[in-house]
Amino acid sequence: MALTAGIVGLPNVGKSTLFNAITKSQVEAANYPFATIAPNVGVVEVPDKRIDRLREIFNPKKTIYTTFEFTDIAGLVKGASKGEGLGNQFLSNIRLTDAICHVVRCFEDANITHVENSVDPVRDAEIINLELILADLSTVENRIGKVARKAQSSKDKEIRQEYDLLMKLKPHLESEKPARSLELNDDEKLLMNQYNLLTAKPVIYVANLDEEGISDPESSRHYQALAAKAKEEGAEIVPVCAKIEEDLASLDKEEKDAFLDDLGLPHSGLDALITTAYHILGLSTFLTAGEDECRAWTFHNGMKAPECAGVIHTDFQRGFIRAEVYRFEDMDELESEQAIKEAGKMCLEGKDYVVQDGDVMHFRFNV
Repeated sequence: MALTAGIVGLPNVGKSTLFNAITKSQVEAANYPFATIAPNVGVVEVPDKRIDRLREIFNPKKTIYTTFEFTDIAGLVKGASKGEGLGNQFLSNIRLTDAICHVVRCFEDANITHVENSVDPVRDAEIINLELILADLSTVENRIGKVARKAQSSKDKEIRQEYDLLMKLKPHLESEKPARSLELNDDEKLLMNQYNLLTAKPVIYVANLDEEGISDPESSRHYQALAAKAKEEGAEIVPVCAKIEEDLASLDKEEKDAFLDDLGLPHSGLDALITTAYHILGLSTFLTAGEDECRAWTFHNGMKAPECAGVIHTDFQRGFIRAEVYRFEDMDELESEQAIKEAGKMCLEGKDYVVQDGDVMHFRFNV
């Protein structure tokens, strides 16, 4: 299940530095606008201590974590929706992502150029948000132009439904509100998905703090202002220090843990960002375990056993018979599947079983 998040923001807010940390790669992160000319894509493993524990128990030949894909998109500026800066070239890249990670600078540093010549997180966030809204408004208006005459003269119910939805979206966007804040029924939401609107995507504000600010984000007036905006919008906010994250990326696990301890941080900002992305996208993880392989698999909350079987292979779903399921916590405690069976904690589940985060599953199928 390929999942993607686009990293956006004004120039020089720390997007490329954060991306370097995410992918352990070295994309250019220069101190001038538009240093990132092409969308850089990197895949990062999703940290999961449950897989680490299963590896200890099963000693498998392979261990595979689930992954998340991040796209670093060049800095947007005022007028991007009309082609200013590098404009629509990059707005089109955001359309291909599942979520938006909106990086906002929340620290003062006279040595780092700011495209607006001052640090104001709320203003900066609103600049980007408005450009995304204007781009969506253009999409909606173009679509109205194509369906309006047909909707008014045709008896085609689907065309009429689409036109009615577009006429709800247009004034909403014109009032500078994102598409995700418009109240729609399930059918309308499904219909809106076909437009791939930028402002329909869930957003995480990534508050980029300096090394001093990250130890106590709540003490930063810039962070507090952005957090209040995120709360007002119903969006998530994650504090990070992109420079520290880049330093952490070059360390092994033990060194990383020691560094975080020295800083007084419970976990890295990147780990928090990935966890938050999973949350806003309604995602969870089921596990498979054995001597050959221990592996994490991503699924959408609410999926049933046959659908999760299909995440592994379509044949598993097509020929699904049943699933043998136990909880990770039981393996962590009892340390063998035989002990889990003897304790009566191994369950046989059928087609209607709704898979839970942390389920360890063996699928039985026949094709």
